[in-house]
Amino acid sequence: MAQRAVAINPTKPGAIAVGLVVFLTLGTLAAVAWRADFARGLGPADWAAIQFTVAQALVSATLSCLLAIPVARALARRQFCGRGLLVTLLGAPFLLPVIVAVLGLLAVFGRNGVLNGVLDALGLPAVSIYGFHGVVLAHVFFNLPLVTRLILQGWVSIPSERFRLAASLNAPIGRLLEWPMLRSVLPSAFLVVFLICLTSFAVALTLGGGPRATTVELAIYQALRFDFDLGRAAMLAMIQFGLCLIAAALVWRISVVDGLGAGLDRHVQRWDGSPAVDYLIITICAFFLMLPMVMVVLRGLPGLFDLPADIWRAALRSVIVALISAGLCIALTLSLALRGGWGVGLVGVLPLAASSLVVGTGLFLLIYPFANPAKLALVVTAFVNAVLALPFALRSVAPAVDRITADFGRLGASLDLSMWVWTTRIVLPRLRRPLGFAAGLAAALSMGDLGVIALFAGDAQETLPLAMYRLMGAYRMEAASGAALILLALSFALFWICDRGGRIDADL
Repeated sequence: MAQRAVAINPTKPGAIAVGLVVFLTLGTLAAVAWRADFARGLGPADWAAIQFTVAQALVSATLSCLLAIPVARALARRQFCGRGLLVTLLGAPFLLPVIVAVLGLLAVFGRNGVLNGVLDALGLPAVSIYGFHGVVLAHVFFNLPLVTRLILQGWVSIPSERFRLAASLNAPIGRLLEWPMLRSVLPSAFLVVFLICLTSFAVALTLGGGPRATTVELAIYQALRFDFDLGRAAMLAMIQFGLCLIAAALVWRISVVDGLGAGLDRHVQRWDGSPAVDYLIITICAFFLMLPMVMVVLRGLPGLFDLPADIWRAALRSVIVALISAGLCIALTLSLALRGGWGVGLVGVLPLAASSLVVGTGLFLLIYPFANPAKLALVVTAFVNAVLALPFALRSVAPAVDRITADFGRLGASLDLSMWVWTTRIVLPRLRRPLGFAAGLAAALSMGDLGVIALFAGDAQETLPLAMYRLMGAYRMEAASGAALILLALSFALFWICDRGGRIDADL
């Protein structure tokens, strides 16, 4: 008997979701390819942007992985008060709006930041955060927690019996247990971070931007926004998609099974390593990750009294776009998860290979002959953000749907349940937790978006991240800090409300 009951398989919603995702990824890519001016070729500035993009992504991914290994190892070996809270806070930079994090990093490492204040007091020369090293620093800030969480999951998955046996035999734990685990986890973690850094836009926009610090995405933005060179923008978008496609394909191809086997789920007790060194590593990591966020709060509080009136309208637009985007993302996720199959899984990862600027460029080319793209900026942003958050939401929801189908699918088929009854009575009550988490994640990511909206929006469609960026460009840093604090609060509030709403009374 089939694992998935045909009678309750939502074919039409799944087909619509597949069509929308394919259109916003491959369809926009086709529009870009049609308009691309390949005959012109790449100029020196284009080659420089490609080289800078790949170089900063390689360095950022390498440093993120190398620094995450000792942090994850220290967290895996030590139990202390507040450890659970610290591990939870490691996920905060992923939800943190990029423009807010950049402002926090500027408060620490910028010209008037904490670090330069200390260097000045010591009589040492000041450092600059702008350029290649600033982009790498920001990417490490964002991705170090992500890689740490991935490696930590690998460490805690090693059965405790293996550590007991290694300790009793005085065997090298690193070579026999830890290295096989790292060999299975690190390649995919490295490639995921590399892919994220390839598609980073806001970081390069604020900390790069010079002739020697321009990414492909930033070059696309400049070609459309300032030069209105559609052919060059389309050609660069094709190159960006190709880079992302190669990285996304490698993410799914490069993984090694560690083969450590199963255990009895006992608590892992470690005898190796120096506790003092481990606690020092954890403290340095926590300080590096928390200090920029603390500085955003400290500098943002006075800035709340220096905000222009249009900031609140921009904040309202951001909230509305985030809620619409989260709703669309959940609808797409649920439709694809219920449809199932390897083809749907492949469609679900297509957005990983499509950056927001590539999708935005394709939509701009499709809309421009028929309407003013600025008037559709908010609608387009909501749809694009929903699709780009889909891989993360699908990863949370799809396994839960598979478990529900395995447990109740045959019973539902024998009762001849309709799609509506199956979805509302059986599936949705058991999906509240993952759906709430996915909705909160999609809403938080949409709140901090500074990709598509930067291409389309005029003053009447300005969102809070775009308004904050324009305040920074006008050197109104105190007002920008106040806007950052509002954006930070709204992003975490939306995530908490959605995630908490999915967990309340969710006993199934």
